Amino acid sequence: MSAGRIVFERDGAAAHIRFDNPSAHNALTGQMWRDLRDAARAIADDPAIRVATFRGVGGKAFISGTDITKFADFAQGDQGVAYEREIDECMSAVDAIPCTTIAVVEGWAVGGGLNISSACDFRIATPDARFGSPIGRTIGNCLSAASVARIGAAVGVQFAKRMVLLGEFLTAEQLFASGFLLRVLDRDAIDGELAALCARASENAPLTTRVTKETIRRMTFGALPDIEPLISQVYGSDDFRRGVADFLAKTKRVPDWTGE
Repeated sequence: MSAGRIVFERDGAAAHIRFDNPSAHNALTGQMWRDLRDAARAIADDPAIRVATFRGVGGKAFISGTDITKFADFAQGDQGVAYEREIDECMSAVDAIPCTTIAVVEGWAVGGGLNISSACDFRIATPDARFGSPIGRTIGNCLSAASVARIGAAVGVQFAKRMVLLGEFLTAEQLFASGFLLRVLDRDAIDGELAALCARASENAPLTTRVTKETIRRMTFGALPDIEPLISQVYGSDDFRRGVADFLAKTKRVPDWTGE
């Protein structure tokens, strides 16, 4: 896994976050997650920013997932609980951005890419974009309650089940029909549409945007159950250790799960 980086830039009333790890299809390292959290907090603290965009570098992927090499050292379920808490902290910072957020998805949005795009207010994508979270066919971990709530609210519960329980990758066409995607555009039309959306969002009354977003955030996350014992059970399982070992060994097969 290459080092990767988060690129955070300002352009007038707009902020732009870029996921720059193209050699790994923009998979997020632990440092990239933390830098994303810090960039999101900086946006939230700057009232002059009216719109924020998120985009992968290279045009082949938004984010292809997360660097899981650290999972090879996990021996107890509590390590998985701590990991999900850290991801929740980073994602909560994105959720709390008070201005309009727009994800540009070119290619793959997998795992953390699905989660981050779901946290944005709007998503535009290229026709070849694919969305998924096939953790039940790869490493055998699970998501936090906040991640399930966020993704389920954005894509719809049935589509979320298809991505996690069946390991399906959904197409841009499917998710445009569902309303998850605002636009599906050829690559040469993306920049113009993004500029138009940023201009329109920047014209909106900032307090209207802020309060509406905060209301939706509280509705989505206000009554989450405590599932940390369940998370610990999954991350402490033999199945999880087997899934991680097979994935890192690049066996390219579904592990022989035992349920233990």
